[in-house]
Amino acid sequence: METRMNNEIEMLRQGLTGQRPVDDAVLTSAAVLGDRLEMLKRDSSLFDAVSFSPEVEAMMAEQLTAVAN
Repeated sequence: METRMNNEIEMLRQGLTGQRPVDDAVLTSAAVLGDRLEMLKRDSSLFDAVSFSPEVEAMMAEQLTAVAN
């Protein structure tokens, strides 16, 4: 499982840094990591203040806007 999570993190990093296009794979990785973060927040209040960077939030918002149009 750790290797899969590292793959999700790496794919998201590559999308953010322009090493790969922000495609469905990058967005799926962001969604998977978001789900995992929400599970951690439900399990422990230690994670309440943890969030995605503004860059990730903007990337996801852009894609949601593009899909809605």
